[in-house]
Amino acid sequence: MSLPEFAIEVEGLHKTYPGTRHTPAKEALRGIDLKIERGSIFGLLGPNGAGKSTTINILAGVTTKSAGSVKIWDIDIDQRPRAARAAIGVVPQELAVDVFFTPREALEVQAGFYGVPKSERRTDELLAAMGLTDKAKAYVRALSGGMKRRLMVAKAMVHAPPVLILDEPTAGVDVELRRQLWEYVVALNKQGVTIVLTTHYLEEAEQLCDTIAIVNHGKVVACQPTQSLLRTLDTRTAVITPTEPLKTPPKLGRFAAKLQGDGRLAIDFKTNETGIDAVLTAVREAGIGLKDLSIREPDLEDVFLALTYGADEVA
Repeated sequence: MSLPEFAIEVEGLHKTYPGTRHTPAKEALRGIDLKIERGSIFGLLGPNGAGKSTTINILAGVTTKSAGSVKIWDIDIDQRPRAARAAIGVVPQELAVDVFFTPREALEVQAGFYGVPKSERRTDELLAAMGLTDKAKAYVRALSGGMKRRLMVAKAMVHAPPVLILDEPTAGVDVELRRQLWEYVVALNKQGVTIVLTTHYLEEAEQLCDTIAIVNHGKVVACQPTQSLLRTLDTRTAVITPTEPLKTPPKLGRFAAKLQGDGRLAIDFKTNETGIDAVLTAVREAGIGLKDLSIREPDLEDVFLALTYGADEVA
């Protein structure tokens, strides 16, 4: 049997949560279309409430869609729901582990849920990959938050799914754990596992993802190869501390300067059009002495603003 071109195909996905006597119905998804290539690392980004978790829950089979079609590994979730769920592993944001099991027991039970024969279980391999071998017989309640999160990744992989979804996997974890987790994720991807990642850390998405989709108000507002997307987000801000306090923003030719409350100047410029040298030249020609300079990179909030500013919002 040939492998599918797309690990996940989503077309016209809608989800409306019914209202109550006191609250109106909420349309969480408004026609999501996604095609995630097999073997890729795909970033699904967006602000809180944008529809990311609803989309993931539909893929995982824990939320029922209102309309649209979804295929996981070329398996329609309506026609063959059990097979579709078997093709995907999901690591949710929330730490959901039974604290009265040991990590070994937790993995064995999870493998049993998926009907994995004992001879095919990879419990020791997964414990080693997640750095939990020495904690295999400790109760989960004694594990640190980072260890519990690693255990959740291992649980999602017990049935060797071809698709793995990581929903904010590094939220609240330290830098070293983040590095270890990404090393394992990249290794899985090299073995052929398709990774779908949600994160609020833009640098993670930039470093890891082949393609990034940004969701806002239940719609996909951008979906491009990572480097193409980043080239559209090329605005940087030069933050300048002048030697003498300014009372009004200076005229800097083609650059617009904003005078901040602390007396510093914020000057936006596009890196594909000009460089910092041109900004500094304009500052000097305006007769402004330079005491200090820093360059502010765009963060994820800037990305959202750049891609969604002026978009229609539906209440």
